[in-house]
Amino acid sequence: MKSILNFLLAFVLFAVANSSNGQTIAAKMKSVTPKHVECGFLNAASFGFSPDASGIDNTAALQRAVDQGGTIIVSQPGTYKTAGTVYIGSNTSLIFGNNTFLKKVDEKGTFSHVLINKGARTKTYDNHITVEGLQIIVNGMDVRKFEEAYGLHGQLAFFYIRDLRIDRFRCMDLGKAQYGIHVCTFEDIIINDVIIKGDKDGVHLGRGKRFTISNGIFQTYDDAVALNAHDYSVGNPELGWIEDGVVENCHDLRDGKNPVGYFCRILAGAWVDWRPGMEVQQSDAVVSNGRLYRVQAKPDGKIYKSVTRPTHENGSMMLDSINWGVVQTDVTYTAGVRNVVFRDIFLEKPRTGFSVHFDNDKYSRSYYPGAEIPKQEQLTFDNIRVIYDEPTVLFSIGTPVDVLTIANSSFKDSRILFHGNKAMPDYLKTKINIYGCAFNKKGPMNLLTNSVENKEIMLKTSSNTELYDDFSANVIPGKGKIIVESDLTGLK
Repeated sequence: MKSILNFLLAFVLFAVANSSNGQTIAAKMKSVTPKHVECGFLNAASFGFSPDASGIDNTAALQRAVDQGGTIIVSQPGTYKTAGTVYIGSNTSLIFGNNTFLKKVDEKGTFSHVLINKGARTKTYDNHITVEGLQIIVNGMDVRKFEEAYGLHGQLAFFYIRDLRIDRFRCMDLGKAQYGIHVCTFEDIIINDVIIKGDKDGVHLGRGKRFTISNGIFQTYDDAVALNAHDYSVGNPELGWIEDGVVENCHDLRDGKNPVGYFCRILAGAWVDWRPGMEVQQSDAVVSNGRLYRVQAKPDGKIYKSVTRPTHENGSMMLDSINWGVVQTDVTYTAGVRNVVFRDIFLEKPRTGFSVHFDNDKYSRSYYPGAEIPKQEQLTFDNIRVIYDEPTVLFSIGTPVDVLTIANSSFKDSRILFHGNKAMPDYLKTKINIYGCAFNKKGPMNLLTNSVENKEIMLKTSSNTELYDDFSANVIPGKGKIIVESDLTGLK
């Protein structure tokens, strides 16, 4: 074997020595393989991206790297300063190695997004983007600049995106203004393996279809997950339906603060055609001239009378002391959530688990009087685990919903509440199917309470387990009607 190897080595040396152009094999390899290419990957370090560089230099270097497309790696451990937003385009994967961090710094002014897709500014779809291993240190730079899109304010943000994957995202210091991950107007996204802590929403979605949010650990003062089909005017850049998705294997951790927000906020809304003399307030939406417009004003509860029709094609315009902003050109009159499954959710923080509602306050009025009724559809909850002992509302329902399915879950002193805010005359009929659940409550329990006038609810329970002999369930119909078919003590 040794003699064969020696022969091959001698042959290679002979071929190199007699090469017609005098180049060595190594030189030839170097001439076709750029210094920054490693096995088909681009190393961001070769573009000047370094833990030792300034935030300004790092931002420019990482931008040069991602502009190449393909797969870009950040392999050297360390904390990388970044002094501006980096824009990532289609067919690009950005992969961060272990123990690498991006830290926001103010070297030339504050900025909102650490990373955003290139098409966000022009509402042009980007396709096939992966961000893996990104760890953001907000470092107190928690600002809403709205430079790319009004209402978009995630530290990691995507707007007009198809085929997106976010893996191993970490952010431990969210402020009160910006979400961790914000995605709106999307198709086919996967958000997997995230740990997000701080004051604002962890993962915040606007309109889109086909999504998975999985393997998440959240410790947020505001919502862990927000499915905001409707939203404040500053909360999402566009409005519409969120549909066909899964939220799975997520944990809502205690944070030592008074409970605010929800594990998941599910927002619906509806609006009307503009008409002369209509009264509007902050965040109200109208359809006019083939576009959707919204009132962009201070959240002071002021009511405006609209006399002049908004017709401008982009940006915002002041008409009758109303600042009308153009939202989108594909017109819809309703927004909500449908065909979404929540499974393997572990609720450690004693707050409302799931809130399905309208906004109706000085910040936003989700439902404009007289609009089409937006019925949220087919929401399924499987293996929802209530870990805390404090009495809370597990499901708070404040919009029309056709069916709620709750399976293989655990109830403690955690109830279902139907409520209204007099936004509409009819909240329609809702069917609830509860099966295979464990009721871990001593004594009587108000399982279902309704405060909506004329609300009709059909409650069916089967194959459930009661852990205590003195347990009994009760329903409170209020001024509505609850039809019960149940295997639970107290409801049989």
